[in-house]
Amino acid sequence: MGVSLPKGYSPSADEPFMNELQREYFRRKLLAWRDELLEDYEETRSNLSSRERSEGDEADLTSGASELELELRFRDRERKLLAKIDQALARIEDGSYGYCTETGKPIGLARLEARPAASLSIEAQEEHERREALRGRDDDED
Repeated sequence: MGVSLPKGYSPSADEPFMNELQREYFRRKLLAWRDELLEDYEETRSNLSSRERSEGDEADLTSGASELELELRFRDRERKLLAKIDQALARIEDGSYGYCTETGKPIGLARLEARPAASLSIEAQEEHERREALRGRDDDED
């Protein structure tokens, strides 16, 4: 993109929504978040490959297996989050970032600050969660 952000810049409601500075700000935020997740992933991968088969009593082995399962579940959630980050970066590129994918309305700076990969407005997210609750599923969109 090549946009230079002023030192200490943060998006403000006093400027046009999703202007060039705001898009660059969120692009950098998303890339930093993505890098952090990838670093965590590599650390887990390294830990798994260096982990030796431990000899011990059944309680130790069970505890180790439970910890591993928990870590793998956590990393799976991060993998899904990486996909959402990549989708958000693609929306920045195509100019649709910051707008609800269901309604087309602005998501809002406060929500994007809290959840930069958000693709739904708060209202659309709540409606999505109500529909999922009725179906008995826990499928977190954002």
